[in-house]
Amino acid sequence: MANTAPITLQALFRYYKGLPHQAAAISLLEQNLAANGYQEAMRRDRPWFEVWSQDGKQVDLSAGINLIKQFEGVHLSAYPDPLSGGEPWTIGYGTTRYSGGVPVKRGDKINVIEADMMLRLEMDRIADKLASTIPHWKVMDDNQRSALVSFAYNLGAGFYGTPGFETISKVLREQAWDQVPKAMELYRNPGTNVEAGLLRRRKAEGELWGDHRPKQQQEPARVTPDSSFSARITPHIRLGEFALDQEARRFRHQYQVDTAAELASFLERVRQRFGGKGIIITSGYRPAAINASVGGAADSEHLYSAPGVGAVDFAVDGADMKAVEKWCDENWPYSVGYAAPAFIHLGRRADGKRRRWDYT
Repeated sequence: MANTAPITLQALFRYYKGLPHQAAAISLLEQNLAANGYQEAMRRDRPWFEVWSQDGKQVDLSAGINLIKQFEGVHLSAYPDPLSGGEPWTIGYGTTRYSGGVPVKRGDKINVIEADMMLRLEMDRIADKLASTIPHWKVMDDNQRSALVSFAYNLGAGFYGTPGFETISKVLREQAWDQVPKAMELYRNPGTNVEAGLLRRRKAEGELWGDHRPKQQQEPARVTPDSSFSARITPHIRLGEFALDQEARRFRHQYQVDTAAELASFLERVRQRFGGKGIIITSGYRPAAINASVGGAADSEHLYSAPGVGAVDFAVDGADMKAVEKWCDENWPYSVGYAAPAFIHLGRRADGKRRRWDYT
């Protein structure tokens, strides 16, 4: 069922970070406001909100989000720390500081939407911190990264290599993967009134981690239209990203998946060329009804209407999008639509001809 609940501009821009997908979403919002008016446009089932809400990276931390929600619970009113009886005050899913660093204080109140957005922002911040500090992060699978993000959400994103965290740091540094679950269990505040709950959480994180060696990146795998949205078309790009993780946008034919794989392979080259920064897909497959609803051209490449026909709109997180656009223009032999800094359109048609146009 579509989420038609309204959202205010104040709530929306509280979480603005200047990311490319947010810029793309704002452009869509402006068009929606002009066409439909404020009341209709400011709904969560609008296409701009789908773009705004996407994670903007190729790491899937959904298992970690579910685990954190399970153990933190959601609190819409600020509550005191169980050990101190006061500061730090906590709200939402264990949030002690708002975006910008302002601490939560007694008497604060939020709603469920705000709680979820704060959790996702904090998950992104922690994952970025761990990626820059923990060795071998890139060879870990999504469940293992999720387990460590949950661990860090509870104990601090800067735990690696700091006093008191020698054991977990050592096993991660030495790739002693089968020892990670037991190492996690050491960090449970022994002798306190929260020990039992923390031990349950550490065990759940250990189960999520597993005792297997992290999977190395695989060669691009052939997937089908019926594959899970979590299936990787290429090492860093999921099938679901071409559908914005919506069943209504799922591919219907194998040739569509094959064309998406060709586009995704080029996006992997873009990712490598621009320092491994995350690829953010803002539009992939658009079935005819959806294409018409967003004002797409009748012969849009996004329809994936025949073998060798397809398109993807994307941004690169943290990159100079004009530079990305220039590089794609020089290296992609088919269709390029110029819309930087919001996004870049890559596509191809069955005739394989070079095409260029400007959205701006």
